[in-house]
Amino acid sequence: MERTNEGLQALGAKTKYRMDYAPEVLETFNNKHTDNDYWVRFNCPEFTSLCPITGQPDFAEIRISYIPAEKMVESKSLKLYLFSFRNHGDFHEDCVNIIMKDLIRLMQPKFIEVTGLFTPRGGISIYPYANYGKPGTKYEKLAEKRLETHE
Repeated sequence: MERTNEGLQALGAKTKYRMDYAPEVLETFNNKHTDNDYWVRFNCPEFTSLCPITGQPDFAEIRISYIPAEKMVESKSLKLYLFSFRNHGDFHEDCVNIIMKDLIRLMQPKFIEVTGLFTPRGGISIYPYANYGKPGTKYEKLAEKRLETHE
């Protein structure tokens, strides 16, 4: 199956890294398998952001899993987007929720969940989790179930 980069700006272009939060770099392509429910998972083991109080760097693995509807996020644009948090100051919980909400606005997925596995600072690890299921569908129920059973 041939993939095209029609309309995509980041894929195949010289990489330009943004130095602050940049949701506008996110790009989509059409899901060619809208008749199937399937999972897409991204792991970003080198995510960094800044503590909004101290300015110290925070390090995490960000895990994004979603069930696409019509649109899918292009992976290079996602990498550039996640990189844009490098000099952005927000709490761990905020980063996870911002990422999820930006991806919902971008793709309107059937279901999405985002987990941040932040490394310890001050002896405490923080692992925020957020999810969303399209309202009025079985995916809304899936989101409720996964939230209830989340570890």
